[in-house]
Amino acid sequence: MRSSVIKTAVGKCPKGGDGFLLLFLVGFLVVPMLVGGCSHTDEGTLSQEANQFFNQGNYGAALGKYEEIIEHHPEVADRVLFEMGITYAYPTNAQQDYPKALACFQKVVSDYPESEYRHDSQMMILQIQNAILKDQTIAKQQTELVTSRQVLKSNADEIVQLQEKVVALEEKVFTLRTEPADFVLIEKQARRLTLFTNGDVIKTYKIALGGNPVGPKVMQGDNKTPEGIYTIDSRNGNSGFHLALHISYPNDEDRRRARELGVSPGGDIMIHGLKNGFSELGAAHAEVDWTEGCIAVTNQEMEEIYRFVPNGTIVEILP
Repeated sequence: MRSSVIKTAVGKCPKGGDGFLLLFLVGFLVVPMLVGGCSHTDEGTLSQEANQFFNQGNYGAALGKYEEIIEHHPEVADRVLFEMGITYAYPTNAQQDYPKALACFQKVVSDYPESEYRHDSQMMILQIQNAILKDQTIAKQQTELVTSRQVLKSNADEIVQLQEKVVALEEKVFTLRTEPADFVLIEKQARRLTLFTNGDVIKTYKIALGGNPVGPKVMQGDNKTPEGIYTIDSRNGNSGFHLALHISYPNDEDRRRARELGVSPGGDIMIHGLKNGFSELGAAHAEVDWTEGCIAVTNQEMEEIYRFVPNGTIVEILP
């Protein structure tokens, strides 16, 4: 009867953890001896006490009672060993011990060939062996995951160090340059200004744009940064924004577009530093777009750009 009940439960269980848990529950709850019906009064009492401890989650105390039953009533040792195996392997047992559970079930199989618990013990042995294999696989994968993360972190640290070295070398090379830039590329979406000489990148800078940066400048007051090809046509060493290079906006296309719309295209588009008195903002200024359409960098960066970009340099501004 007991074997058929467990087999039915296992057959209905889905594969995986839920089926394993239900197998444990059924295997324990259908043990008839736990709820009485024993021929020996003290053994029945011990079984009831073990059952009570188990239901309370006090698995250590339950196992102690099982040991007493085996010591004083060896005639029911096969049943008690089976119940001990269930307790050792029970999912909510914080001291869950698969090897001890296996030892209990294996002893039933080897020492009690005629026991009604022999077949159930064989089933439990298979289930626990599968669980051990799964746990070992999970542990191995977790170890590999931890190792992979450590490698990634190590590589990331190395990349950061290399980037810092590259930046330091670029700074050294930059300070040794004497030839001026012949092309300035401004990429609005990337918020990046790049200086070129003979097709080679001299240096790049993070920039802030007009407060309404998407799309080309159309008219005066729209707070947009222009898009197109221009030149540096003048410079101001006494700018209110710590040096300024004037960009030749509007070009012919800009004027045509504004004329068709019946508006003024505006002007005074510059590459400049920070407003006088606000130099302490430093690189933080580029976290937002704050100009009225100009391209802004830090004061130190503006001093470099002002020195390397002569009048007449081509400036291309991309969306």
